[in-house]
Amino acid sequence: MNNNTFEPQQNRRDALKMLGAGSAAGLLGLLGSADRAHAHYTQPAYARGMAPVKIKSVKAIVTAPQGSNLIVVKVETTEPGLYGLGCATFTQRAFAVVTAIDTYLNEFCVGKDVDNIEDMWHSTYVSSYWRNGPVLNNALSGLDEALWDIKGKRAGMPVYQLLGGKARFAIPCYTHANGNTPEAVADDVQRIMDRGFKYIRIQQGGYGAVGATEQKPDFKAAGFGGATDNYMNERAYLKSVPKLFEAVRKRCGEDIELLHDIHERVQPMDAINMIKALETYRPFFIEDPFSPENMGWFRQLRQSTTVPIAMGELFNNVNEFRDPMANQWFDYIRCHVSQIGGITPAMKVARLGEWFNIKTAWHGPGDVSPVGHAAHAHIDLAVWNFGIQEAVSFNEKTQAIFKGCPTMKDGYMSVNEVPGLGVDIDEKEAAKYPITSKSNWQVRKFDGTSIRP
Repeated sequence: MNNNTFEPQQNRRDALKMLGAGSAAGLLGLLGSADRAHAHYTQPAYARGMAPVKIKSVKAIVTAPQGSNLIVVKVETTEPGLYGLGCATFTQRAFAVVTAIDTYLNEFCVGKDVDNIEDMWHSTYVSSYWRNGPVLNNALSGLDEALWDIKGKRAGMPVYQLLGGKARFAIPCYTHANGNTPEAVADDVQRIMDRGFKYIRIQQGGYGAVGATEQKPDFKAAGFGGATDNYMNERAYLKSVPKLFEAVRKRCGEDIELLHDIHERVQPMDAINMIKALETYRPFFIEDPFSPENMGWFRQLRQSTTVPIAMGELFNNVNEFRDPMANQWFDYIRCHVSQIGGITPAMKVARLGEWFNIKTAWHGPGDVSPVGHAAHAHIDLAVWNFGIQEAVSFNEKTQAIFKGCPTMKDGYMSVNEVPGLGVDIDEKEAAKYPITSKSNWQVRKFDGTSIRP
């Protein structure tokens, strides 16, 4: 018998002998008294918890350094110097969101614990009884993201660490190529490829090719509609997209991943036929083929083509994702994170997608604040079923207002590696660029019929 085996057994025998002899004093001498053991225990820092921190105030900060209205929620706390920022940008109805934040959200939230994010989300969500509108959802998103920002600062970690840590070193992004002819778009794609991008969305003249025609519609001559209303020739657009893909593939090769956004602007059957015609050009995905009112057409689309589909930019209610994802009607979750209520519901949508092999592709246009883009990026880093992220470019004015913006390099987005979301705001600088109430998304057919969305 070796010594390693003998010594533990001998120790146990000695202890049993002392017990049998009633030698409690000897046992305590061998094992140590409870008091002595307790005296030597030092509680580790992680086990001590944190003192409760309450919400002191909730307010909206607005600015428009790149033209689009941006709204940021600032949650101040009872701990001096500790606050969080979240994106609540609904650029088309910005003043309504500001009222919801400053008048209602502040009153509802003051005095509540900043740590209880799940409870705060649900209680705020139902606090107005009716819910799921874009105004209230964006206000809720600003609160939710600000609370995650605070939690990250309290924990001393970037938010992605609280969501599970990095699943990738950085975030692959797609950016946009445009032009009024297929050749001009191909030239733009080549320039973007030279900057390191591997994924590029191609549009000819903007959504629905509204800028690619000089034809004057009859509704303009008749004085119908608004002076700034745009005109879309649906037939011309539907014929132009396959030619666009053909030209770009011929010029730029097979390795580049190409995307396109229909933006719900054509009839469902026309969208299905056009997408079928694109199969030979292997799109990475085609975005938003149908408006939310036409979701039933997805069954036929799936039976008609193998082209990957991205959907969800206009969804408000997180429950809108459930049945389409369970039926695997689309391949990429294309939702606007602030529109559905922030990081908390976005993580739930992403986790649901993992079960059905559906990937994320958060909507990341210029009318999302740098805080909102940071929120996207932290989720992107953490979820396994990440698909792609829309790239963003911040001008000097925006970077002067928002310190710590996500950065782009060689087609990848990275976050500021500090606790929280990593973005701060200069309120005095933000005030230099006031928001406006102007918004124009109106597009019409030749006779003046409005086109959705």
